[in-house]
Formats: sequence, C-alpha cells, structure tokens
Amino acid sequence: MTIAAEARPVPQLSQSWLVRLFDYKPFLIFICLLPAMGLLLVFLSYPLGLGIWLAFTDTRIGRGGYFIGFENFESLWHDPVFITSVWNTLLYTGVATVGKFALGLWLALLLNNHLPFKSLLRALILVPWIVPTVLSAIAFWWIYDPQFSIISYILVDVLGWRDTYIDFLGSPWPARWSLIAANIWRGIPFVAISLLAGLQTISPALYEAAMLDGANAWQRFRHVTLPMLMPILAVVLTFSVLFTFTDFQLVYAITRGGPINSTHLMATLAFQRGIPGGQLGEGAAIAVAMIPFLVLATLFSYFALARRKWQQGEDND
Repeated sequence: MTIAAEARPVPQLSQSWLVRLFDYKPFLIFICLLPAMGLLLVFLSYPLGLGIWLAFTDTRIGRGGYFIGFENFESLWHDPVFITSVWNTLLYTGVATVGKFALGLWLALLLNNHLPFKSLLRALILVPWIVPTVLSAIAFWWIYDPQFSIISYILVDVLGWRDTYIDFLGSPWPARWSLIAANIWRGIPFVAISLLAGLQTISPALYEAAMLDGANAWQRFRHVTLPMLMPILAVVLTFSVLFTFTDFQLVYAITRGGPINSTHLMATLAFQRGIPGGQLGEGAAIAVAMIPFLVLATLFSYFALARRKWQQGEDND
C-alpha cells in the first residue's frame, strides 16, 4: 500500500518594508558609504567651503569680515610677493618632480634586479620618507648653514676647491636650489617604492620575448617597461605634483620664505598672511588660488589613465 503525499506549499511570511529596504542594493551601498561621507563632509567639504568663503571677505583674526567680492584676488594680482610665490611654486614643483622621477625610476630599476641584501636596501631607502619632515628640515638647515655647513667644509677644508664657505640660504637663487634639492631627497623614496611595485607586476615573459626579437636594453625599456608602467606612472606623478605643490613644512622650517620673501611658496605665503599676519581673507585667497593648479594635476592623471585603457582596447566610458 502506497501513501501518496501531496506536497503542500509552505506559506511565506510577508516581509516588512524595512526588510525590503535593506534588500535594496543601492540603499545598502548608501548606508555603507554614509560614515565615510560624513567624515569627508566634516573634515574636507566644510573647511574647503569655509576657505572659499573667507577668500571673498576681509576677515581678520579677532574680527568678523564682510563680503568684498574679488578685491582680495585683485590685490594679489598686483602684489609682487604673491607673483614671486607663484613663480617659485611652479619652479619648485617642476624641477623637484622631474628630479624625483628621474632618480626614483633609476633607483626602482636598480632595486628590481637581483642584488645582495635587496630587502635591507629597500627598507633603508624608505628612511628619508619615514623621518618627520621637520627633522629632515633641521638636518638640511645644518647642512646649509653658512658657518657649519658640511658641504662647505668638504669643498673648502678637505678638497680645497673654494676659499670661503658657501651661504646657501643667504641669496635668493642658492636658497631656491637648496630647497629643491632637499625636496628631491625627501621625495625619492615614495617614487622609487611605488614604481618598484609597478615593475614587480610586469611579466618576465615580455622581456624574454623582446630579447628574442633582438631588442636591446633601451628598446626593452621603451617598448615594454614604460608602456606597462604608464598607469602607475600617472598616479604617482599626480600625487608627487600634489605633494610638492602644497609643500609647506620643509620650506617653512628651513627658510620661512626668506631671504626677503624670495623662497615663499603659495602655501607658505598663505600661512604667513593668514595666521601670523592676521589677514585670514587674504591668506584664504592665496590658498584658493592654488585650486586650479591642483585640478589640472588631477585631470592629467585621469586622462593619462583613460588613454592607457584605450591602448588596451578597454571601454573608455
């Protein structure tokens, strides 16, 4: 005797609107991003908006200001110290970025080879980047000191190439080049380690195929290494430009904008006018004037990456 059991459907509990809401994927994404959005709003969007507002006012420390339109920017346009700071910032950023990338790429290619104590060397290279900026500035301040400079000591007392010590920070152009050299020394580890990570992702089979085709070292670098590094090169270049363009600690700790305001960058001048000078509106205007340059650097990174995707045949939308 067989008993035929009919399968009865199990009644489903009706889901509440709250359960259905949490099953909605866009809502879950919004909830997960809400803490990060709140932090960005408090610590990024609000200070940025406040700075832009102050740039259009005559606010001073201890006194509220009024909206004055573009008067701060018009006065900066005729301010020779501000024009000098813009020129110094562009020179500082351009020369230091080229120097850091040239030496950082060379160091990354060197460390990508099989060397003894390779791990130890990679760790030691990070020391200039790990050391606090102020300590690095103090060390360079001693290196550039007109009386106790180790460079002048070597050139004068050891090698006998000069008769007097060099005053690195006493004249405008020597001070500018001294700051650029200090920035290059401090920024090389970031570029080198980042590019070394990119070199590790390149397959050795590509180099073997190029060697079989008769490519020499320069051709392998030009047609294999450089194209494969383009995505990370664009990102590292953008961050390097942003870090260098907005550099404040190194310059302010070594020269404080001297001698005679000749080494001021836009960041140091904005601080000097806004905080010690008490002119918050003018200092904010100088800081806001930096935004177009930073936007251009970011757009460069985006279009460089987009061009790389197009080369690989991917969708570029």
